[in-house]
Order: sequence, then C-alpha cells, then structure tokens
Amino acid sequence: MLITCPECQLQVSDKATACPHCGYPMKSKATLASNKTSTRKYKRLPNGFGQITEIKNRNLRNRFRVMVSDGKTELGKPIQKMLKPRAYFPSYKEAYEALLEYHKNPYDLSKDITVEELYNEWFKDYCAHAKVQDSTNVYITAWNYCGSLKSFLVRDIRPRHIKKVMEEGTRSEDGKEISVPLSIKPRIKMLFNLMLDYAVEYEIVDKNYSRAFQISSEIVDSAKENRKSHIAFTDDEMEILWKNINVPDVDIILIQCYTGMRPQELGSINLSDVHLEENYLVGGMKTAAGKDRIIPIHPKIKPLIEQKITQAQSDGCAKLIVSKGLEFKTKYRPLTYHKYYVRYNDICKELGLDADHKPHDPRKQFITMAKKYKVDEYAIKRIVGHTISDITESVYTERNPEWLYEEICKIP
Repeated sequence: MLITCPECQLQVSDKATACPHCGYPMKSKATLASNKTSTRKYKRLPNGFGQITEIKNRNLRNRFRVMVSDGKTELGKPIQKMLKPRAYFPSYKEAYEALLEYHKNPYDLSKDITVEELYNEWFKDYCAHAKVQDSTNVYITAWNYCGSLKSFLVRDIRPRHIKKVMEEGTRSEDGKEISVPLSIKPRIKMLFNLMLDYAVEYEIVDKNYSRAFQISSEIVDSAKENRKSHIAFTDDEMEILWKNINVPDVDIILIQCYTGMRPQELGSINLSDVHLEENYLVGGMKTAAGKDRIIPIHPKIKPLIEQKITQAQSDGCAKLIVSKGLEFKTKYRPLTYHKYYVRYNDICKELGLDADHKPHDPRKQFITMAKKYKVDEYAIKRIVGHTISDITESVYTERNPEWLYEEICKIP
C-alpha cells in the first residue's frame, strides 16, 4: 500500500522506514522498536549450556532438538553436538529436562551408543504409547534372548547379527541356558525393526538394517504350525487335578480354571486385592476391559485362596500366587509366564493329562463351564475381561460383586 510522504508529498510504501526520495523518517523510533519485538518464546539458555531448537515447517511429533556444547574450535567457537542417545523431544519442557539431566552427569557425546542403551530409550518411549500391555511383555521376552548383542554399537548392527541372535539366542534362568523358542524368533525381528526405526528417527543411525531382510518362510510356517488352538479339560482331567491337589502348583491351575485368569495375570495379584469376606478379588491386565476387574471367588477354590494367603503372609510376600514348585522348596519366586509354562507342562506330563494342553487352557475351561451351566453372558465377559459392545450393559448398567458371585455359583 502506498502512502504520501509528509515532507516531499511523493508516494512511499507504508512498510518503508524512511522516504526513498527525501529521506524523511516514515516511522517513529517507538514504532520501530515495537516492530522489533523478539519472537523468542523461551528464556535464553546460559552460554555453554546448550541449545534447544524448534524445527518448524515440518510435520514432526518430536520437533524440539537438543544440542550440547562439547568443547571449542581453534577460534574459540563452541562445538555443538546432538544429545545422545535421544536428541528430539515433543515439548520444550521435556527437551530442557533432558538437557538438565545431561549436565548433572555429562558424558562423552562422541561415544556411540550400544544396543542395550538404545533398547532402554526405545522401551521407555514405546511403553508411553503402547495401548496393550501384553505387547510390551512380548518384547521384553524377545529382548531376553539378545544378550550377545547388548554391548554392540548400534551403528555396527547388520542383518547377519540379528539373524544370528534369532537362530542362536539364549537366556539364563535359574542357572540354565534356554535356547530361543521358534515362536520368539519373529518377535526378535519385530523388536529390532522398531528399535532401529527409533534410531533412524533420532538420527542415531542412517539406515534400519533389520528391515533389509525378511524372515524365511520356513520360520513363519513353523511358528504357525506351533500355534495350536486351546482345548478345555475333560471331566476326567478335572477329577485328576482335584485328586492331586497336594502336588505342588496344581492348586494354581485349579484357581485359574475357576477364575478364567490369564497365566500372566495370576502372578500379579496382590494380597491387598483379595477380599475374602466379600468373595472376590481384583486383578487383570492387557485391555481396558481386562484391567483391575472384579473376579468372584468360587466356593470350590476359596480354601485354596485362603491357603495361598496364609503361605504368602508366612513368607512375607505381598503377592498371592508365587512360584514355589518342586525346584523352589526354600523360598518363593515371582510367578512369571515362563515359570508357569514350565511347571504347567511338568504337571500335565506327571498327571498324564493331554500333551496338547497349554497354559491358557484353564481360561477356556472356565468359559466352557460357565456357558454349560448358563452363567449370564455379560457376567462371563466381565469376569474374564472381554469387551462388552452393548452400550446399555457396559455404560449404563451397574453390576456389583454380589451379582457376579451369584452367577459364578451356578457352576457346581
């Protein structure tokens, strides 16, 4: 837009600070000062502390980049290097906190990070965004077989290293070396896919070598063949379990049969979650519907729960169910999925149960019994932690523990 110069009466742009014809100042000093207001949003960082830069004009989830001063050039100018192992953050606050954390314990930025350091950073980020808890358990299990790569530098990882750990990976448990199971091999590949994607995103490496190869069809086909469907126990098998209640850990299988809990949920029950007088406990994980759900205690397993409470209190343990089978006679251990898997298979073999039984079968046994004896469909879903799609039932209907207990007592 053109305006008239008050001095020479010629036309001048309204953005001009002075008339190009006569030199008359078109804007006052106050106006000029107001136009020079700083665009800085954050306080200036101390000299030598580092830099936090917001990357604009790009659709980035983590747009704040942290640079750290790491020495000076011959001319005295500071050398800026990206913070490792992570340099990009979603907010200025997180970036500043990372910079503060670095200055609490400065380390050599020229040192390349190891695979273990990358895993720790990636896992923190993954857990913050993971929607299903079981997915984190899968990657923890896969990582346990990658011990041979933990000290490797991330920049040195190539397809041959990942393939080797998939074929020859082991983990130690109770003094034994356990080879990587067939079903875990694809999980290791998935783990490195995600970890190295993360490394590329944060400019730790330039290329994801895990995605440079495919898993062989033999591994994929074999893994599928090993995924057998769940089968419920027969009446005879249930009778065998009850008759052998004194065999260590058989009571855990029976508790699972009458609660419908997943194997990994059994070991997560705290004593404080058990309400014996009200005949229910609180437990569960995996989905929103499965977490912290009310599970009624069937009269048949109430004595078993009472024994577990007494034993846990005697051992000074906060968990209701721990691993204390034949190999653990002197002290309790946390009940992990693997420990339960091993003990479960040993019991099936020892008692002559179907060799195809798997640790999730007691969960199927519970649902099978509940349907057989006409337990309310919504009660079954609430107890086992399945999503209820009926909005009237899931949102607008209040169900109390007494109702669930009455329903579960339909099972003889």
